[in-house]
Amino acid sequence: MKRILTLGLTKGILGAIVGAAVGLGLTTAVRALMGLAAWQVEGASAIASLTGLLGFLIGVGAFADWWRWARGAEAGHPEHPDSDQPAWTRYLGFDSNHKVIGIQYAVTALVFLAVAGTMAMLVRTELSAAGLQVVSADAYNTTMSLHGIIMISAILVGSAGLSNYLLPIMIGAPDMAFPRLNALSFWLVPPGAFIMLLSMLTGGFDTGWTGYPPLGVVAPLGAQFFYLGFFFLGFSSILGSINFLTTIFKLRAPGMTFFRMPIFVWAVLATALIQFVATQFIAMSFLMVVAERLLGIGFFDPTRGGNTILFQHIFWFYSHPAVYVFVLPGFGIISELLPVFARKPLFGYRWVALSSVGIALTGFLVWAHHMFTTGLGPMLQIAFQFSTLLVAVPTGVKIFSWLGTLWGGKLSFEAPMLFVLGAIVVFLVGGLTGPFLGIVAVDLYLHETYFVVSHFHQTMFGGFVFPFVAATYFWFPKVTGYRYKEGLGRIQFWLMLVGFLSQTIGMYRVGLMGMLRRIADYSPRPGLVEWNIFTTVGGAMVAVSMIVFGINLLVSLRAKEPAPANPWRSRSLEWQVSSPPPEENFPAPPVVVGGPYDYGVPESTYVQFGPAAVGGGS
Repeated sequence: MKRILTLGLTKGILGAIVGAAVGLGLTTAVRALMGLAAWQVEGASAIASLTGLLGFLIGVGAFADWWRWARGAEAGHPEHPDSDQPAWTRYLGFDSNHKVIGIQYAVTALVFLAVAGTMAMLVRTELSAAGLQVVSADAYNTTMSLHGIIMISAILVGSAGLSNYLLPIMIGAPDMAFPRLNALSFWLVPPGAFIMLLSMLTGGFDTGWTGYPPLGVVAPLGAQFFYLGFFFLGFSSILGSINFLTTIFKLRAPGMTFFRMPIFVWAVLATALIQFVATQFIAMSFLMVVAERLLGIGFFDPTRGGNTILFQHIFWFYSHPAVYVFVLPGFGIISELLPVFARKPLFGYRWVALSSVGIALTGFLVWAHHMFTTGLGPMLQIAFQFSTLLVAVPTGVKIFSWLGTLWGGKLSFEAPMLFVLGAIVVFLVGGLTGPFLGIVAVDLYLHETYFVVSHFHQTMFGGFVFPFVAATYFWFPKVTGYRYKEGLGRIQFWLMLVGFLSQTIGMYRVGLMGMLRRIADYSPRPGLVEWNIFTTVGGAMVAVSMIVFGINLLVSLRAKEPAPANPWRSRSLEWQVSSPPPEENFPAPPVVVGGPYDYGVPESTYVQFGPAAVGGGS
């Protein structure tokens, strides 16, 4: 019990409680001194959210080293673990080692996926028949909205986990450029997620994950917790992007030019550019809604000179590029793993690298295709229609690169490769349905239907979820030193692929039949109920596959079957050191002397440690 009480997480929770209480008391006292009604729930809860977050960060130890430094004392070395404490305590406290933070992010992402997936099954169960069966309409709205925003948060957090763990090792760095800021970025996530979940206990909200006003302005208190919670997650994303960009530009190993970087690093670079530039916009849009709720500033109220469409422009200027925040790391994983399992060089390496940046840049030019139904006018509609179709060009570069890499390769089909191939299939179907929604005349019919929901799920699952599972299996031996259960991995793949395709085919069908999204009930027309049942069964198969995934990870950790040092014969830098990697990654500084994907090229060497050359096999 004493050890539990000394954990950073425990102290953070206590600090959050104290901080929230201080915020409530301070708000009440100030209002009373001003002659106002002492208790005003929305204002008090907003201040309590901020002071609770600050108390959590103080308790968890986020400012301990900075405070010692400010007092002129030795700041300490949090990146070096305390040998007197069990290893697991590192993951429940403020630790600035990038590998610890990567695992913290990854485990948090799995928790988010479990919570959001449970909500998805509740939604699908409700829609498996006409009428209200399981929840009320208000509860359905909140559950559906939270499913969307928590699943998006899971993908953001999962991407941060992979990037944190892999990026420094892949470029030959001992850690991230700003280790303490890196840890702070993670510890903003748990309180942000908790505040979002508080919305379920405070009246919920019916805006969907987009938070559109005027619904967001008049919604119950739960909407405010939703806006503030996601704002904190967005702040974490901005801080993380600063760290990624600085690390890539300043800490690459000698000899690692931009065109010797792994494609996953290029993907992280493009993703961080989007996060750094665009995340402020969704933060601003959410704060403007909170200001309208608390202070009566009519940003989006037409009766006070506001404009509700303004919110959509600000929101989607982030939220469409954010789609590529989700899928670019997944694309990087696919491009990273295909050469390993095909045993041949990545086809068109430079074009694939630059296409990530191309996707990031063109992603900023297409936001208003989400707004074709708002009356933009013909000129803007046509302009955004063409820019939307233009995004397919850099994306197509990647698809053709993957096909070229597979062509003539010595393919092997372990679980990571199966999930990579599944990702390509799923994303390709989702990508091919995108142009329909990018064409104004078609989108006007399909915009508010389940066709859009299916398209979005396919791009997210094919772009990130399938690659995330592939990455977990591929780097599991690196992170743990143990083998995973290959048989369970294959079972999960077939359950997930068949279930997900069934689910999305069902959603495409009901969308074409005119079924609206974000509704708790629908007319029991012939075929509509049957296709919704088909969709729900597919969703249940996906849920079972993720349970198998969790069982595989837990059983493999418990079995502790040692894995070979480099089971995949990969050339990448992270596989040239022990598993798990040393505390500071490399016993000697690496020097990059060749290309990262020269599989099958005779006498090819990628990296040297001193006089010894390591190529990773052909």
